[in-house]
Amino acid sequence: MKVTDFDFYLPEELIAQHPLEKRDESRLMVISKDTGKIEHKRFKNIIEYLNDGDCLVLNNTRVLPARLIGEKENTGGKMEFLLLKRIDKDTWETLVKPGKRAKVGSKFIFGNGELKAKVKDIGEEGSRIVQFQYEGIFEEVLDKLGQMPLPPYIRERLEDKERYQTVYSKENGSAAAPTAGLHFTEELLKKIKDKGVKIAFVTLHVGLGTFRPVKVENIEEHPMHSEYYTILKEDVELINKTKRNGGRIIAVGTTSCRTLETISTIDGSVREQSGWTNIFIYPGYKFKVVDALITNFHLPQSTLLMLVSAFSSRELILKAYSEAVEEKYRFFSFGDAMIIK
Repeated sequence: MKVTDFDFYLPEELIAQHPLEKRDESRLMVISKDTGKIEHKRFKNIIEYLNDGDCLVLNNTRVLPARLIGEKENTGGKMEFLLLKRIDKDTWETLVKPGKRAKVGSKFIFGNGELKAKVKDIGEEGSRIVQFQYEGIFEEVLDKLGQMPLPPYIRERLEDKERYQTVYSKENGSAAAPTAGLHFTEELLKKIKDKGVKIAFVTLHVGLGTFRPVKVENIEEHPMHSEYYTILKEDVELINKTKRNGGRIIAVGTTSCRTLETISTIDGSVREQSGWTNIFIYPGYKFKVVDALITNFHLPQSTLLMLVSAFSSRELILKAYSEAVEEKYRFFSFGDAMIIK
């Protein structure tokens, strides 16, 4: 299967640059896998498509303010660091710009010296393995000095950092938000629970590999990035009980979907575990756990679009995307949503 099979025309003005004032006022496209029917609603109408006995699975990761602006020790040259993956307590894999200044042994200073860094090694695809020095708690230092690592297609400044977090975010560790969850409000989640829908959580820390383009012609040859996940016993039991009772498992976002399919067994149940997943889901994949999927509109030729196409069909998804462009839906992280049921 070719990467060009997942291309579509997208006018630049449809790429959402900022979140809506009210999270659940975004638009919702409703797609039936069985009939191919497409409906247009608001996200707050999502409750109409959730049933008593279903289980909604949310990714409770929290985005770190992982973009650091500092300067090189001695020369004062400006540098940008983007934290990708924690290797141990004080060591991170990072992206550094400009990379030519970040040779092994180079030292850097952030803020008024509250945070310092030293390049220890060169990582994959030109990343840098960096060791940080600081006093106190790293997350508190990062919260003071760091900026939100918004995707490259968002060029407007985000005034409220919390709008790039889900209302249920809890576990620090992501370099990007699980954006399908950005549409939920506390009030909407309460209404969903009151309807008899169970809510379970997984944690998958989203890496910037999410935004890396597929550079091979045949998608089967694409090396998928790995991301850390975990799920607690109580959530495993809730998901498995829902399955046994005939309810649906509804994944909120491709991150929740990838986690559930990673921890699945042949019979469609899930196991309590944690680790790293590099599962790559594209058409031909047989889903074991997920029965319905809530997701945003993704980039052309992206692995996320391939996953969504696997869940439905490439033809139906490309038809839906064409209709979304025609109807002027907002795309990507701060854009609108769809549910495939």
